[in-house]
Amino acid sequence: MKIGIICTSFHKEEMEKMLHYATEESISNGFEIAVLKWVPGVMEIPLTIDRMITENNLEGIVTLGIIEEGETQHGLVMGHVVINSIINLQLEYNIPIGLGIIGPGAKKEHIAPRLESHSRAAVNAIYRMIN
Repeated sequence: MKIGIICTSFHKEEMEKMLHYATEESISNGFEIAVLKWVPGVMEIPLTIDRMITENNLEGIVTLGIIEEGETQHGLVMGHVVINSIINLQLEYNIPIGLGIIGPGAKKEHIAPRLESHSRAAVNAIYRMIN
């Protein structure tokens, strides 16, 4: 089963760890990671999902990112818009999309403990939806 993974470049060190956990979980579920894309931030995830689906024969996509708490509501608004877009793409294309985005509003001390669980959960979500 071929899947794609999208990682955000922001929070690079944490994203490398998330990708590692998602890759391990993908292998244990029998997935082949056919496409891996790095994007600047979570706002670029929906467009990348659309392109991945139309350009590749994928059975699911995993999204990995972090939306940290900020001084304004920007991250919260962005998180709502991105997650809504991901849901709409999932329904439009009938392809499961695993949401491995920590936040919105994640505090620095809450990010590290969630890296593994969010990554693995996103992979397992598409595995369950496919099977």
